[in-house]
Amino acid sequence: MILTDSLLDFFLETRKHTETLCEPLEIEDYVVQPVVDVSPPKWHLGHTTWFFEEFILKPHLQNYQLFDDDFSFVFNSYYETVGKRVIRSDRGNLSRPSVKKVYEYRTYVTEGIKKLFSEAQNDELNSLLEIGIHHEKQHQELLLTDIKYILGNNPLLPIYSDTFQDHPVETHQQDWISMEEGIYEIGHDSSEFCYDNELGRHKVYLQPYHISNKLVTNSEYLEFIEAGGYQRFDLWHAEGWDWVNQNQISAPFYWHNVDEKWHHYTSHGLKKIDPYASITHISYFEAFAYAQWKGYRIPTEFEWEAAQAFFPWGKRWEWTESAYLPYPNYQKADGALGEYNGKFMVNQKVLRGGSVATPEKHTRPTYRNFFHPHLRWQFTGLRLAK
Repeated sequence: MILTDSLLDFFLETRKHTETLCEPLEIEDYVVQPVVDVSPPKWHLGHTTWFFEEFILKPHLQNYQLFDDDFSFVFNSYYETVGKRVIRSDRGNLSRPSVKKVYEYRTYVTEGIKKLFSEAQNDELNSLLEIGIHHEKQHQELLLTDIKYILGNNPLLPIYSDTFQDHPVETHQQDWISMEEGIYEIGHDSSEFCYDNELGRHKVYLQPYHISNKLVTNSEYLEFIEAGGYQRFDLWHAEGWDWVNQNQISAPFYWHNVDEKWHHYTSHGLKKIDPYASITHISYFEAFAYAQWKGYRIPTEFEWEAAQAFFPWGKRWEWTESAYLPYPNYQKADGALGEYNGKFMVNQKVLRGGSVATPEKHTRPTYRNFFHPHLRWQFTGLRLAK
């Protein structure tokens, strides 16, 4: 647990960074929702604020007055325990409250947290605040990826930022890391923050395997495209093959073939593909098909965690071959916070490592992200194993 004074500084730093991410936006960008998986930036700003109000200020700050009685309905995400909420697909219809009002709400709640922690300090409050901080950090990553989706589906393909680098290169030599057969311990084992789905440290037995020290790059993936990988049913799961054909998928998300040359949409606008950059915005289906084509496979999350100290990671969320399931002796928290991870442990794949959009002080070797196999709007990539 971080000491209270530094924890409050961490809170204020996090709140400021969220707003910094929104500085390049025009006011019209704040309310756009192109698809159900993408939430408008204004909603992220409000939801992360509501989290602190609902779970900390309402129950713990004496005589606390809600900023607006309707905001729980507007900014609740999926917490059935808390009450009714706007349907997820309707978040883009919220022209009101205004952006100005949401920023006022953020200031109001931030000041409320500062007041509470100047009057009361205990382990329960510290724990709740720490969860709230990391919840907002999760939404900072979602903000970046949702903003990219919003602007990347604008016909003008506008620039988001000249400073955010979303396509780092893989310059080191590719090599295979040899991992011995044996029993490995998996899961979080320190006093530092983690989510409940990382707990239940346990032993797993792994057969001998090799894992690449390097992510798959754009040039390597382009070979798969040019070899007809998207036309070969034998490389795909049946569900993946249906997805390819029903959605006419022929390249990673944000790729555009312009005058017979591949480009992709980036935070800097439309750019030619950098062959040395790590592939991203691919689904699990695509990752699996590519691995099949190469004659290799995707590592399990346990193989990834056992080997992660031997290779650089953190540029891409890396698909694994593991289903998102509870660890042994997993326990959901009581109340609404028990809905945070456990109820999603079905029909999803685990991703490991973090990405260029993951904020500082938020990722770790045991972090378990999870998404449905067809999703591509996050910075998802691929590391091979054999």
